[in-house]
Amino acid sequence: MLRVLACLAALWGAPVLGQTEVDLELVLLADSSGSIDDGEILFQREGYARAITDPAVVAAIRRTAYGSIAVTYVEWGRFDSQDVVVPWTVIDGQAAAERFAAALTGPPRRARGRNAIGAALIFGRDLIEGNEIAGWRRIIDFSGDSAGNFNGPTIAEGRRAALEAGITINGLAVLCRICASGRSGSGDLEAAFAERIIGGQGAFVVTADGGEAFAAAVRRKLILEISGGGGPAVARAGQ
Repeated sequence: MLRVLACLAALWGAPVLGQTEVDLELVLLADSSGSIDDGEILFQREGYARAITDPAVVAAIRRTAYGSIAVTYVEWGRFDSQDVVVPWTVIDGQAAAERFAAALTGPPRRARGRNAIGAALIFGRDLIEGNEIAGWRRIIDFSGDSAGNFNGPTIAEGRRAALEAGITINGLAVLCRICASGRSGSGDLEAAFAERIIGGQGAFVVTADGGEAFAAAVRRKLILEISGGGGPAVARAGQ
């Protein structure tokens, strides 16, 4: 009987038995490269924890077609250093969001090294392609404080791998938290993300620096991704 169902699923394009159906598969791909110290790792995790449990974010999840999304949180560093901090989790309400947020705070930092954005994007692609979840939409939510790629596959190779799999890449440009201007002097990070990293239907970049702005930017980005509303190619947290 299972063999018959599997054959029918292959013919009709239906999910195979055992898959979980959700509105969105979302990889939160957070920067853990050498420019991010341990305090900033905790800061980022806390920002995502606050955002995912925000009532507006949970309400957006509940309003999706399936009333649920699947999320995993990954930290990335060099080409061979990516760490799944929180594995795939189905969030369908406040309680599940709280459990995901709590799981963010415990694990130690494991990903380190110089930027390997191309490898990180491919890793995110593989997490989506290799899970047992059937999502109507699939997104990699990439965050970083630079657009440099110092080892592993190129950004173009990683971007192409995700886009060819039908995955949208959105970006969170993390600006300098200790600079008075918010800028490190390394150029227009939002423009670099828009030109080199993001892609796919409705892709966009949100920017943030520190404090309340970071959590606000993550919250805004999550609501846009969950609702499928997209946004301008480059948007500030307050827009």
